[in-house]
Amino acid sequence: MTKQTPPTTFALYFGNRGFFPESLIAGARRELRAAVTRAGYGALLLDEKATRYGAVETVAEGRVYADFLARRRGRFDGVILCLPNFGDETGAVAALQDAGVPVLVQAYPDEPDRMAMASRRDAFCGKFSVMDVFCQYGVPFTSFAPHTAHPDSAAFAEHLRRFAGLCRVVNGMRRMTVGAIGARTTAFKTVRFDEITLQRYGITTETLDLSEVIRRVRAVKKSGAPYRAKAARLRAYTEWKGVPAAAFETLAKLGLVLDEIIAEYKMDAMSLRCWLELEQDLGVSPCVLLSEINDRGIPAACELDVCNAVAMRALRLASGRPATCLDWNNNYGEEPDKCILFHCGPVPQGLMAAKGRIVDHPMFAKALGAGRGFGCNTGRIAPSPMTFASSKTQDGKLTFYLGEGEMTADPIPEEFFGCAGVARVDALQSKLRAIGYQGYRHHVSVTAGHVAAELREAFTRYLGYDMAEI
Repeated sequence: MTKQTPPTTFALYFGNRGFFPESLIAGARRELRAAVTRAGYGALLLDEKATRYGAVETVAEGRVYADFLARRRGRFDGVILCLPNFGDETGAVAALQDAGVPVLVQAYPDEPDRMAMASRRDAFCGKFSVMDVFCQYGVPFTSFAPHTAHPDSAAFAEHLRRFAGLCRVVNGMRRMTVGAIGARTTAFKTVRFDEITLQRYGITTETLDLSEVIRRVRAVKKSGAPYRAKAARLRAYTEWKGVPAAAFETLAKLGLVLDEIIAEYKMDAMSLRCWLELEQDLGVSPCVLLSEINDRGIPAACELDVCNAVAMRALRLASGRPATCLDWNNNYGEEPDKCILFHCGPVPQGLMAAKGRIVDHPMFAKALGAGRGFGCNTGRIAPSPMTFASSKTQDGKLTFYLGEGEMTADPIPEEFFGCAGVARVDALQSKLRAIGYQGYRHHVSVTAGHVAAELREAFTRYLGYDMAEI
């Protein structure tokens, strides 16, 4: 079971203003559609004969376009509002006030040698009019810099990439289900959360007791095809040299049960109580299973950190890459803008520098005795630009912080267990201070690439999350 990200499709809207050359619209329909498909996205266009020039100027034409969208609900992820000329803001409101998806406002640039009335666009100015009236009507929209961008430009290609990520976040977070498997470990008050607050934002929490998980693990038959498939997947996923056969078999059974639960409850993300019961009752540590689930695109947080499972889901949607939950764990010598991010092994292979290696979890070896914690997936995080985030529920609000930095190639001693990497973040010390003062947890979620801008846009303009400044 792998969470596939479906292709992103945009509905294309073309504005018109009769005082300006309507001849520009036909070219815009060709150019915008070509730019969207060239970038790998789908495009839906109103038939050119449905309105004058296949564009919208009047309220009546706006209603035609609104009906076009209504009949295709669920087939598009966002709308690109294209202004080949100045455009008409009232028609745009009629067309898009009930679109229900993010709207990107794009305006064509004028050319200095084509400023006669037969060829000038004035979309630079018209874009402000559309944005102004959208604000008046409460229609959320998105605009990226530069203010104008031709569909064939590199700037617009970047706008498309960012807008696609934004649409995935908005549409994927408005309604989602997160699993909370097991109760919060008593000592970990840092991962407390409020289910009702999450529900107000469309995030449903499904809770299961670990006793149900353990019962189901013990009922799994090794002879069954599902077990054999899971065992084969895990054998290929990481290095198992030295792991007792009984521990591997138990991990395969537990992995199968977690997959079944995710499918049964249609979970978009999950969090797991990962100690001490699984180690005491089953004799394994589930780190590698969370790693493998994350690698398939299903955000899976350890230590029952539901809020970071939510953050991981957002990061995964924005980047199109796996996400992981890590600890803000160690300073890195005397370098103030660097620290070590770490966890016992839930980091997906897609974020690791090389295949991991399963060991007996040293913390459980100390607490329970050797051989009770096989499943710790040791390795290192690959160098890459990265985006980090975390969230909390407090006073009825869901609040996030966001930041960007890089995972570096700086060395970490071989004896440092688990999966870790050195992160470099500008002004890290002031950010850590702000995170602590604002009561955020010791966990932080991370994905590859820089996607904080589109996340912030999605969170604040469309989803209504609060943002903390760090």
